[in-house]
Amino acid sequence: MAVSMADIKHLRKLTGAGMMDCKNALEEANGDFDKAVEIIRKKGQAVAAKRSDRDASEGCVAAKSTGKKATMIALKCETDFVAKNEDFMALTEQILDLAIENKATSLEEVEALKLGDLTVAEAVTERSGVTGEKMELDGYNVVEGESTAVYIHMGNKLGTIVAFNQEVAEQVGREIAMQIAAMNPIAVDQDRIPADVLEREKQVAAEKAREEGKPENLIDRIVQGRINKFYSEVCLLKQDYVKDSSMTVAQYLDKQNKGLTVTDFKRFSLDQE
Repeated sequence: MAVSMADIKHLRKLTGAGMMDCKNALEEANGDFDKAVEIIRKKGQAVAAKRSDRDASEGCVAAKSTGKKATMIALKCETDFVAKNEDFMALTEQILDLAIENKATSLEEVEALKLGDLTVAEAVTERSGVTGEKMELDGYNVVEGESTAVYIHMGNKLGTIVAFNQEVAEQVGREIAMQIAAMNPIAVDQDRIPADVLEREKQVAAEKAREEGKPENLIDRIVQGRINKFYSEVCLLKQDYVKDSSMTVAQYLDKQNKGLTVTDFKRFSLDQE
């Protein structure tokens, strides 16, 4: 049956699908909107299943601070073309806002939240049918502290969230969030480096010292020196502050406000690093 442009636009508004997809769905459903919506949703499921083995390495990272809590999530897709689409970015922000509103603590909780008549997981699958690409959520993280800050790098492929033990000036918070983005620390301080990571670094340092012919009685001292250098590279508070290498991040924070420090951070990147 023939369908009107008004009906096509209405279905597009309901589903976000392309004009031609809406036209075809309405024709197949003989003008029944509920059936047309179901047709579009099934198409999304079919696309998702067909492309399940594809690599979704592009996408959009979004993050927001709500004072004492900062939240971050990424919606992934296959191509930069889709990642830069306004509807795609709007969906990412919508899911983030929904997660914040419902105080979700895990990605599984986010996926189960209701977005209109669908769960978030179903909405992502439906959008996969619109774009024709594999889409999936990733990188859901939350940090809490006396204050928080966020940073999204240009291009929306890298984001950081950081928590502090005190109220922090907006610019100072942003500077630290940018430091995390640029220098990719793995822990706030040396006490929070995973034990297996530290042990591996010690083994590597000892093996390298022996390969260099260092005396066995000096190995432990050499290893400790190299581990201290490792700390300065991967511990946020021990890193050189990127805007003034004469001080560490810890010293920069203490200079801004006595006793100010970072209590937690998360970093998520869509790029292989």
